[in-house]
Amino acid sequence: MTSLLFQLVSVFLLLLAPLLTSCQRPLQPVDCSAIYQQDKSKPSGVYTIYPAGKMSAIKVYCDMTSEGGRWTVFQRRMDGTVNFYRGWDQYKSGFGNPAGEYWLGLDNLYYLTNNKKSELLVDMEDFEGNKVFARYSSFSVGAERDGFVLNVSGFIDGGAGDSLSYHNGMKFSTFDKDQDISEENCASSHLGAFWYHDCHDTNPNGVYQWGAETTLVEVGMDWDHWKGHNFSLKAISMKIRPVL
Repeated sequence: MTSLLFQLVSVFLLLLAPLLTSCQRPLQPVDCSAIYQQDKSKPSGVYTIYPAGKMSAIKVYCDMTSEGGRWTVFQRRMDGTVNFYRGWDQYKSGFGNPAGEYWLGLDNLYYLTNNKKSELLVDMEDFEGNKVFARYSSFSVGAERDGFVLNVSGFIDGGAGDSLSYHNGMKFSTFDKDQDISEENCASSHLGAFWYHDCHDTNPNGVYQWGAETTLVEVGMDWDHWKGHNFSLKAISMKIRPVL
């Protein structure tokens, strides 16, 4: 009887071992904030996150230093090596290289901001080395069925001025899916893709140019309340983190 009981206990422990091991493993991080919470010494760089669950591993750039760190970067322009004039499907799923220029994808933005309050930081730099930012205390992106609507509020000025509130409540538009309220197709006429209104106060996914726009105007990486409609920035990045 004792031998049989021992065998049953041994079998039970063998069956239970995988479960106990999995419980001891760290949770798969859904964003860069979770990575930071696991190890606050981690530097900025490319990491793997799981915004839609364990089967949705994607690479992102995590900013662990700006304004307290923990930021998941979803848009990054820095040198013009990636073409951002793309269609709906690519803006939905994402493109580019997280180690350089990239767009994380509207689906991932929805997953990251749908069930928790998030804030937004927009860092930018001109060709003279001047750096400013705009910060928003609330940021979210709606579901695809509603057009990936932008919800942004709570502007905090870091020298850039507020060029994003004008786009609040807008659906996302690309050259092959026009969802703005203008009579023209803003994505086509401004060579970008964004939550266009009629049409924009900022065009971060526009053409990478070098400073003042002279030949093609209002198509560059503009942030109007800092540099105006006809000045393309050297660098701009948009990043989010959950409000703790």
